[in-house]
Amino acid sequence: MALTAAQLSASLDHIAAHEPAVAATLARIGYPAPRGNPRGPGTMMRAIVGQQVSVKAAASVWTRLEAACGGNMDDHGRVAETPIDVLRGAGLSGQKASYVQGLAQAIATGGVDFGALPEDDEDAIRVLTAIKGIGRWSAEIYLLFAEGRPDVFPAGDLAVQIELGKILGLDTRPTEKATRALAEPFRPHRGALAVFLWHSYNINALG
Repeated sequence: MALTAAQLSASLDHIAAHEPAVAATLARIGYPAPRGNPRGPGTMMRAIVGQQVSVKAAASVWTRLEAACGGNMDDHGRVAETPIDVLRGAGLSGQKASYVQGLAQAIATGGVDFGALPEDDEDAIRVLTAIKGIGRWSAEIYLLFAEGRPDVFPAGDLAVQIELGKILGLDTRPTEKATRALAEPFRPHRGALAVFLWHSYNINALG
């Protein structure tokens, strides 16, 4: 589930009405398209598998991982019981294998329910980051793109930091702490701001 085009437009219009620099950039590059992933543990599992590898490589590893776990990555009990060396044999690093196993264990034992995460964003982040291998950035990305939460803002994302600094005319890239502070006035629309910053970053990257 993603923020809809209507949600993105309404939120960005609100931000632009209060921040001329965003308004100018919005007029130049237009609104971002909605982007999202399915809600549920599969999306988080795929995020762990795909960290720091290409999309093609991640897809190949996922296919081998499915085979190693009996053909069903939604059988979390079986995934949790799959030996680490078998998970590594599917193409995961030892660290990723332990993360996949730990996430599956948490789901299978009821330690986390992706269908009933706390409504409060910070509470939901705390639940997710209590699982080994899920950091704040991963938790925020999940909540923004799989649950469409409108005020989640991944301030630790490099592209978000770079683009917010550029749009606001800063001389240097702001730190994660500074980026979060700079976005504070845009509550409760920071999710749309993040999507817009990635949109701007990708356009600039293409030249």
